[in-house]
Amino acid sequence: MAKISIVDLEVRYRVGVPDAERAQPQRLLLTVELEADFSAAANGDSIADTIDYFAVSQRLLKFGDGKSWKLIEKLATDIVDTILTEFKPQSVSVEVKKFIIPQTRYVSVTLTKRLI
Repeated sequence: MAKISIVDLEVRYRVGVPDAERAQPQRLLLTVELEADFSAAANGDSIADTIDYFAVSQRLLKFGDGKSWKLIEKLATDIVDTILTEFKPQSVSVEVKKFIIPQTRYVSVTLTKRLI
């Protein structure tokens, strides 16, 4: 088992409990870890044998288009479920960092799921 990490991908999504907070997209950082067997990619050097992290990144950059969430917990769940469905890793972990409380560096939620 090996892991691909996309660390602190900057996205802009509408997320927050009050309507005013969701009125404009806000900056979030996403860290995504994808676990899979990459031995075929390592042996053959073909992108077809791995998970295309550029494609995952592009999907996440557009993921919030036309959507909004009240909770980062729900956002993390939607991201994890989408990545599992579309990219088929054996497991995926997503951390969502939100910069909403001035006295903190950030607030985050992390969720991990495995294919059944």
